[in-house]
Amino acid sequence: MSSNPYQLRAGLLKQAEAILSHQYHAENEKLRYLCDTNKINDVKTITWPQPPTSDQIIAEAEKLYSFVQKK
Repeated sequence: MSSNPYQLRAGLLKQAEAILSHQYHAENEKLRYLCDTNKINDVKTITWPQPPTSDQIIAEAEKLYSFVQKK
């Protein structure tokens, strides 16, 4: 069954958010592991990842959309 344009955009936004959220959580967990196992000497120097912004999610969705449009 084919999706209408609204459903396609909504699906791409959801997928883009999931991709970026996964990247954010993976990086966050990696840094927490390194801190917990004392593999980072100075914890105060860590640059913690920021959650994805709406603009980043839209940009990722546009990348996905451009891929879908390729023939």
